[in-house]
Amino acid sequence: MERPIGVFDSGVGGLTVVKQLNKILPDEQLIYFGDTARIPYGTKSKRLIQQFALEDALFLLQFNIKFLVVACNTASSSALEILKERLHIPVVGVVEPGAQAAVERTRNKKIGVIGTSATIGSSSYTKSILKLMPDAQVLGRPCPLLVPLVEEGWLDGEVTRLTLKKYLAPLMEQKVDTIILGCTHYPLLEPTIQDILGPDVSLIDSGKETARVVKETLMSLKLVNSGGKPGADLYFVSDSARQFAEVGSRFLGRPLENVQRIDFDEFLIKNSDAPLLKNFEVLYDE
Repeated sequence: MERPIGVFDSGVGGLTVVKQLNKILPDEQLIYFGDTARIPYGTKSKRLIQQFALEDALFLLQFNIKFLVVACNTASSSALEILKERLHIPVVGVVEPGAQAAVERTRNKKIGVIGTSATIGSSSYTKSILKLMPDAQVLGRPCPLLVPLVEEGWLDGEVTRLTLKKYLAPLMEQKVDTIILGCTHYPLLEPTIQDILGPDVSLIDSGKETARVVKETLMSLKLVNSGGKPGADLYFVSDSARQFAEVGSRFLGRPLENVQRIDFDEFLIKNSDAPLLKNFEVLYDE
């Protein structure tokens, strides 16, 4: 099926998921939306994150997507259920695939999770892990300084290493043997994190695991495109396209093209009566 796959994130981090999707599903066209004007999602309330996620999904639906990937740990933690409830296409987030991989990888059942304050505060990874392994010990650690470090390109060096050591120390003290990189920015820090932790701790890249689940789901639903990529991947942002392309090239590992800035406020005004957004207040549950 030649219809594209939609992917959204609050900003540029979701490109690590795009990179993995391109590797494992090279014939699929991807339409990406980065809501860079409203970043970060990680400091917002659950209700606002859910609203933003619905609006992001609405933008991607206009491209007749066959599948939606929520390439944002914060939105996956707070808005995945309402997206599944309201959309009539398959929806996959990054939390459950990462949790599944961690459960399969751990040897001592002590699993750490690092992510934004909203992701850790939601306990979404903890709930998913305990559903699969009730006797697991899950330790969450919010790491708010890592996203700006990654976006500055500070992937190693003294400042980054000191920050990581501070964040990782409590997890190392508890002797976790598996850590989930619970933010799409963190895979860029994986070599440095692994060096600090040592070889005995397994790191789980939720983006990589999500791409695998997307492929499996597409195959089971017979939605895989096997006739060659129907068109170039497209990238849309709600703020500066130039800055997104500059930072995003580091996430993809190649020059980022086809980036367009859209007037997202105008789009939302024009689509304020869309069924997807109606009665949101009624369904919202804090």
